[in-house]
Amino acid sequence: MLARRFGPTGIRVPVIGQGTWRIDSAERDGAVAALRAGIDAGMTHIDTAEMYGEAEAIVGEAIAGLREELVLVSKVVPGNATRRGVVRACEQSLRRLRTDRLDCYLLHWPGNHALEETVAGFEDLRKAGKILSWGLSNFDVEDLDRALAIAGPYRIACNQVLYHLGERAIEHAVLPWCTRNGVALVGYSPFGSGDFPDPASPGGRALAGIAVAHGTTPYAVALAFLTRLDNTFTIPKTGRPTRAVENAGAAALRLTAAELTLIEAQFPRGPRPRTLPML
Repeated sequence: MLARRFGPTGIRVPVIGQGTWRIDSAERDGAVAALRAGIDAGMTHIDTAEMYGEAEAIVGEAIAGLREELVLVSKVVPGNATRRGVVRACEQSLRRLRTDRLDCYLLHWPGNHALEETVAGFEDLRKAGKILSWGLSNFDVEDLDRALAIAGPYRIACNQVLYHLGERAIEHAVLPWCTRNGVALVGYSPFGSGDFPDPASPGGRALAGIAVAHGTTPYAVALAFLTRLDNTFTIPKTGRPTRAVENAGAAALRLTAAELTLIEAQFPRGPRPRTLPML
């Protein structure tokens, strides 16, 4: 599995990991099996969050006996992001995950509590060994500038944002900001959260043609495109072991310049939006 350095952490992280949003909507045994199949296939970067219902508990079951192999990430909701609240929320996540530490802990989106408080809570957790690094999610450039001014350079591990073929807005400013400042960019919902290109559409046919040429699936082609740049990672979610293995295979897929150009044409990034898209 292709791995890259995760922001300033020095940790090598698989470019394709496993998301867990809504994984609790699937049959539990199947969800656990899918996560384990993904781990076996090299997707050892697992992302979850306190607001994902039973997801942390499912992850905890799936990773039993495998913790040392993993890069484990969770998130705190903004309502809990005071200095003390961050610590309490993290400790609760650790209990659900059945582990003593997270590799990275994220603020799920910008909130009303002072960001200085949140960063102080993250640093308290890091010094206590309960997290190895911290990052952000759904942060636009203005918010990223503020976080960088508070934390200083080489503290923000990643920014996790919405990124799929139909939503490439982050390429305008957020992705360049992350690249300049050594912050990893992790794209969530890479299949569009139920809105993957229709096979009968021009874009769907283009993906299918590329997939046939490489002996893979249109989903794998999408993942390869979204991780084509050195600073990018993605975290697809699936409740099916076979799909997990297919997703992992995308890390070895190398798209040609002509294929990248075709995908760019079929799924243009469009104009820069006034606000950062998020789910």
